[in-house]
Amino acid sequence: MTAVPRVVIVGAGPGGFYAAEALFDLGLGVEVSMIDRLPSPFGLVRSGVAPDHPNLKKPIETYDAIARQPGFRYFGNVEVGRDVSVDELLQVHHAVVLCYGAPRDTGLGIPGETLPGSHAATEFVGWYNGHPDYRDCHFDLTQESVVIVGQGNVALDVARILLHGVDELRKTDIAEHALDALAASRVREIRIVGRRGPAQAKFTSRELGEIGVLPAADVRVSPADLMLNPASREEAAARTSVNLKKNLGIFARYALSVGSGPVACYFNFLESPLEIGGDGRVERITLGKNRLEGEPFAQRAVATGAAREVGCGLMFRAVGYRGDALPGVPFDERRGVVHCESGRVISDAGPMSGLYAAGWIKRGATGIIGTNRACSGETVEALAADLPGLVQAPRGGAVALAGLLEGRGVRTVDYPAWLRIDAEEVRRGRIAGCPRRKFTRVDDMLGVAFA
Repeated sequence: MTAVPRVVIVGAGPGGFYAAEALFDLGLGVEVSMIDRLPSPFGLVRSGVAPDHPNLKKPIETYDAIARQPGFRYFGNVEVGRDVSVDELLQVHHAVVLCYGAPRDTGLGIPGETLPGSHAATEFVGWYNGHPDYRDCHFDLTQESVVIVGQGNVALDVARILLHGVDELRKTDIAEHALDALAASRVREIRIVGRRGPAQAKFTSRELGEIGVLPAADVRVSPADLMLNPASREEAAARTSVNLKKNLGIFARYALSVGSGPVACYFNFLESPLEIGGDGRVERITLGKNRLEGEPFAQRAVATGAAREVGCGLMFRAVGYRGDALPGVPFDERRGVVHCESGRVISDAGPMSGLYAAGWIKRGATGIIGTNRACSGETVEALAADLPGLVQAPRGGAVALAGLLEGRGVRTVDYPAWLRIDAEEVRRGRIAGCPRRKFTRVDDMLGVAFA
């Protein structure tokens, strides 16, 4: 190699930081620039992890250590596609790694989905976590009945926040506006609806078990739903199905228990939403009954033709996420991801020189936080193999990028500026008796960053 390798990472979430870690671990003196649309780094670990799960935010300590390494430079409050293009990033770096995640929800595609009271779970999660994009969302928590469509941990997060006592949430880093709204909640019934059966639910057993110990929750599962078909029994018997076995045991306990909490929390299986109805807002949802067909681990939900109507005033969809396309970057519209192979971005003509992807925008919204380490490692392994051919001439890297953005009047937040924001959030939290009080507006963050 004839020049210092300079790489820019787009996205300051887990995928981005694990990519930076892997690049530094190469031992080649790589210089890393990292760009994020928000002033604050850490992506979904900051704005997606539920406030009552502080231990899941521990990776931030690792990310902070990475950000303090020589050769790292953070550019917050910079949006790729608006403030700078991917082509421009490639002109001043030897490689670009796209790690900007999958921020959009997957819709249900059913009539009535746009009625007031129908929401993406992403909106609710971002709202209670203080994400600036969702600060001004409104959720009518005066409604007594809530339906959550989805069988993953995000669905459980939504239910758990609705079930938590406000006094307990007050001790977390939940957004203050969410705390005020939840204090006035009148929710008395929650239904978590999935199109397949309990053996196919994607809940992790720890999160599933937490619902049952909340004082407000009266968790209910129909024993009939736990009568598995032969293919599901085979799935449950597999040696690799440890989480599945635990989940079935938890569901069995819920089916036998007689809860005393004030909020009934139902798990409904083998039902798909067909239509959302109401006079000007959500008042009911039609659920179609399904049966399972197919081989073990490949079963699909097939409509039986039977349906029922359930009253509800609030509906959340938590059925998946997708990324956004960037100009000039090949994109798989069906899956909502950048088109790539082993981390290399692929166009119709083949691999695009110097362009890579990692995290959810590479593989889709699957796995847990730690899954991104292996995913980013695979991408950096491909980048490292290509590096001799990429580093043939010097690039300006972070210095050139800073000059370009300054010339356009972009107010960039570097890592020391983020640490000032961080310190002020912690100070505000100390006064309120919680870990931090987040700023929920970009202008407020910038006011502290540039004070």
